[in-house]
Amino acid sequence: MRLLMSNYEFPPIGGGAGRAHANLIRCFAGNPELIIDVVTSHCGQGLEVEQFADNIILYKVGIRKRDLHHWRRTEAVEWLCKAGAHYRRLLKTHRYDLAHAFFAFPTGWLCWRTSADLPYVLSLRGSDVPGYNECLGVDYRLLSPLFKNIWGRASAVIANSNGLAALALRFMPDLEIGVIPNGVCTDTFHPAPDRKLAAPLRLLTVCRLTGRKRVHLIIETLAELARRKLDAQLDIVGGGSMQPQLTALAAQLGLSSCVNFHGAVPAERLPALYRESDVFLMASTHEGMSNAMLEAMASGLPIVTTRCEGVDELITDNGLIVEVAGPKAFADALCSIVANPANYNAMSAAARRRSEEFTWGRTADLYLRCYSNVLQGRPRIAGGN
Repeated sequence: MRLLMSNYEFPPIGGGAGRAHANLIRCFAGNPELIIDVVTSHCGQGLEVEQFADNIILYKVGIRKRDLHHWRRTEAVEWLCKAGAHYRRLLKTHRYDLAHAFFAFPTGWLCWRTSADLPYVLSLRGSDVPGYNECLGVDYRLLSPLFKNIWGRASAVIANSNGLAALALRFMPDLEIGVIPNGVCTDTFHPAPDRKLAAPLRLLTVCRLTGRKRVHLIIETLAELARRKLDAQLDIVGGGSMQPQLTALAAQLGLSSCVNFHGAVPAERLPALYRESDVFLMASTHEGMSNAMLEAMASGLPIVTTRCEGVDELITDNGLIVEVAGPKAFADALCSIVANPANYNAMSAAARRRSEEFTWGRTADLYLRCYSNVLQGRPRIAGGN
């Protein structure tokens, strides 16, 4: 099977969707039954061709990016125009069986334009689903007709969580949408062998610093914990446009000494940061399925999170879901966890067990089944839970 994949972001550009794509093709690397070409991006000029594996080649289109973790509209359009030429050239050069696009837009537009020649699978990742990102409200309204055409012509539309699938169905209620979850490498991310609670409580959040992530609530939670005389430190991993405002907020609350902004961290440093922490916090309004949350779970961290897409699939007895987002509710949840060390240890063990149900190998197998079903003309949606 020869696949033509596309994704407008790929590490180090972008966030969770790029990392998910990289992990997926790592599982496909060396598979003698697969040949994969990937059209993606790099920060710079011209086209870079990278041999990712013996059977996988990356075609990285150069983009003049201002911020690795944030896409301006002009940058997305630039990538679309440049990538389109390389995408069409590959179609003329090779005989592909199937295309697979990460993101309905802008990436999915490439597949939609050539769908008469090549069927395609569409992976919804979050921001490409209307209603997901409040900052894109105008874009969603303007692009809705195009989105419906791109989604409707796909041979399979796959969301990465039941929650994201439900949000997508609010946009296209008559469309069948499969679910293939994200995964985690449980060998790379694993608990510290001697984890036990001690002062200060080490809190961790890993995300892009954008409005949707609501990191200000987590910083304000630290102030609430201080009022309750609970000694805590907060590590914030990730870069983004909100960092100056968040740094100023920490200073305003007198928390500069206990809020650590690490910025974007190389992938090889992340496992140690998780193992050095006690509890993982997330305050997002929307998620597809959080890679960072899965990594925290694999590292044995109890989770405290707001309710959003992907949470119901991940949080059972391994954490707490805050129904009304706010510093007091977060502090209440944290205090209830750390007040009972036995309960904390049980949550930690449950987090690890739950993460082992979400492996990238399983995700790759589900996508292979999806590809096979599409090529064999089986029902339109070939996803699975």
